[in-house]
Amino acid sequence: MSDQSNKNDAPNTPWWISDYKVVTTAEVKKRNTRTVSFGIAIAMALIAGVVGSVVGRTSASIESKTNLVTTKSTIERKPDSIAGIAARVSPSVVSIEVRNGRSGGSGSGFFLDSTGHILTNNHVISLAATNGATIKVKLANGKDYDAKLVGRDISYDLAVIKIAVSDAPALQLGDSDAVQVGDGVIAIGSPLGLTGTVTSGIVSAKNRPVTSGGGTSESSFINAIQTDAAINPGNSGGPLVDLSGAVVGINSAIATTGSGFGGQSGSIGLGFAIPINQARKTADQLITTGKASYPVMGVSIDMNFAGPGAKVTTADGAILPGGPAQKAGIKPGDLIIEFGGKAINNTDELIVAIRARSIGDRVEVKYKRGSSTRSTTVTLTAGKN
Repeated sequence: MSDQSNKNDAPNTPWWISDYKVVTTAEVKKRNTRTVSFGIAIAMALIAGVVGSVVGRTSASIESKTNLVTTKSTIERKPDSIAGIAARVSPSVVSIEVRNGRSGGSGSGFFLDSTGHILTNNHVISLAATNGATIKVKLANGKDYDAKLVGRDISYDLAVIKIAVSDAPALQLGDSDAVQVGDGVIAIGSPLGLTGTVTSGIVSAKNRPVTSGGGTSESSFINAIQTDAAINPGNSGGPLVDLSGAVVGINSAIATTGSGFGGQSGSIGLGFAIPINQARKTADQLITTGKASYPVMGVSIDMNFAGPGAKVTTADGAILPGGPAQKAGIKPGDLIIEFGGKAINNTDELIVAIRARSIGDRVEVKYKRGSSTRSTTVTLTAGKN
């Protein structure tokens, strides 16, 4: 497969998770509520048991008087508490519904500026782009608006839509490069249509190569932030914010154990977000031109090669004529083992590593040709959507 093209299969299992499936949060449909109901039944039974024993004991001393005192307590929540951050951020988060007859989907998004530009995932609004579906946006205050599609980028799974307002509460954008494993984060969105839902957790890992495609040709490659904050269907496109309230990622995908017997189709504590530094660049391009570009190396990769490394295919057209790889001396059959100082274990890792860069970046590439290991420098150019 070329690093300029998109995969056309369902989301691949991440190489680091055995027996897990990575899906966008718009793909998971069903929830198992049996356990929740069972837990409530147990809790109610315990409460009823306690009440019965209290009544039995107090009936023997019914003549004694009891003075009931009502107290009022005031809880002061600091602005940097989860409650304080949620109160500040939530007015900027919106619910998105896309509808075309009986077909449709939903997700989340947030305001980028006061003029009504909203950032979300491409897979949330793709039906509007391909089938002429309508886009409806509901604000935190309950107001509904029609939205128009400004632009979308399949490769990064990002899209910008716009509503007709002039005073939208835009969110502050943070620095995803500065995020560290263990940092606290908060996810806000509309899982299962439950608007304004807030969950919290930590950054579990950085630079996770995640591939998702929703079973279509619109595959995306994400150098993701991993979090254990609960993310479920409908959270897609919503913000992942740090403990200052600044956006550090766009919630986009989750890993599940599947929907079969014994499987769990909702959050299992493995959520993935697009880093905001990448999303910011793409959003700026979409707002300015309606399109976004991404960097490529100009090679086609053998998708059947199991690794380690990413092997340049020997098929015709493996090297883009005049492209970065050809200029750097890379040839069909070469095995790329390192990109920009990062070890490459498989094909997806190479594609994600390339997409995480910028057009014009000069990157050192280490590769094997036969029994020799070589190094070269490639200058990434713009790919075509």
